[in-house]
Amino acid sequence: MSGIVTGFAVIGLAVFVGWAAARTGVIGPEARPVLAKLNFTVLGPFLLFSVLSTADVGELFSTLLPVYVIASVGMMALAAVFALIARRTLPEATVGSLAAGYVNGNNIGIPVALYMLGDAALSAPVVLLQLLVFMPVALAVLGATVDGRTSVAGIVRGTLGNPIIIGSLLGVGVAVSGLELPTWVSEPISFVGHATVPLMLIAYGLSLHGQRVLAPGRHRLDVIVSSTLKLVAMPLAAWALARFVFGLADDQVYAVTVLASLPTAQNVHVIAQRYDTAELVARDTIFVTTLGAVPLLVTVGLLLGG
Repeated sequence: MSGIVTGFAVIGLAVFVGWAAARTGVIGPEARPVLAKLNFTVLGPFLLFSVLSTADVGELFSTLLPVYVIASVGMMALAAVFALIARRTLPEATVGSLAAGYVNGNNIGIPVALYMLGDAALSAPVVLLQLLVFMPVALAVLGATVDGRTSVAGIVRGTLGNPIIIGSLLGVGVAVSGLELPTWVSEPISFVGHATVPLMLIAYGLSLHGQRVLAPGRHRLDVIVSSTLKLVAMPLAAWALARFVFGLADDQVYAVTVLASLPTAQNVHVIAQRYDTAELVARDTIFVTTLGAVPLLVTVGLLLGG
């Protein structure tokens, strides 16, 4: 279980640094949009290119992936139904849906996969799926509804021109081609990309200062719904699908349940900041699911790890 402790300790320290910097006035609120833009338009694309350019794209078709896809898309669909009933806007529904089914497969998923499942590569299919499918769809919807791109050509141009998508597509292109980049190219890109996660977490910590988590307001019910879907419904759905529908082996049932138990990804908060939509929903859901994932993963390990 040391992987769980390590992953959450890394995240906790960076978030605390951001909160403390805001609390003491070292960094003012004006820094938040600057960091959000820096992460979204510069650092994030470097990181995604670095990760995807060396990935095994064939792992997208892992035997675990169909189970994860159904469970994740199912949670997003349920969150969207709630948003429709609650009369949320389409951008709000998009962020709420991501919060319910888009997991932290990188900075928590990798150490958890390594120490709980024995293979860090098991999180790769989830990361690739989210980056190559879920994120482009969400960005296309937000670009059309928030930025006003309503024509098909405008949506396509806006989506393909998105820095996150550009970095991802270029990285996948390198991976598919089998091209091995020289060190003098790959190392500088990786060096810049490594700044993404710490700054993303620090920016998240900054956002925690000034308004407490789950404060009364319109967004609180959305957070409760997204967090419940993420922490309770998604792991149960993944376990049931793997066990009773797909008939996977015990170790595979365990693996996909662990992956479905990961908390909501920090990328959801970055997207919410970028499009100035449902930021509190993203922020609070990440906080609740990250705290809740610790006992949840321990419980899954005890019940299914064998």
